[in-house]
Amino acid sequence: MKNELLQNIEKLHTTPMGVDRIRRNLALGDDVTDVVAWCRAKIESSAASIERRGKNWYAAIDGCVITVNAYSWTIITAHKKA
Repeated sequence: MKNELLQNIEKLHTTPMGVDRIRRNLALGDDVTDVVAWCRAKIESSAASIERRGKNWYAAIDGCVITVNAYSWTIITAHKKA
């Protein structure tokens, strides 16, 4: 059974500041042109571990965690696992 995040994956978006924050936190550089598409692909991966805690979804994969607001489907941030 798919979780709610995967059912609404097409609604994912972020702000211009979110794009900058994700790029900086994950050191993506300019080689990733579409940060939202990159995050969507990571979340959709079968290797992703997805859980909801409170108002946010957390998707952990490839040494990073992507945080998505559960109500607005906004990618808030992403960071490397500590």
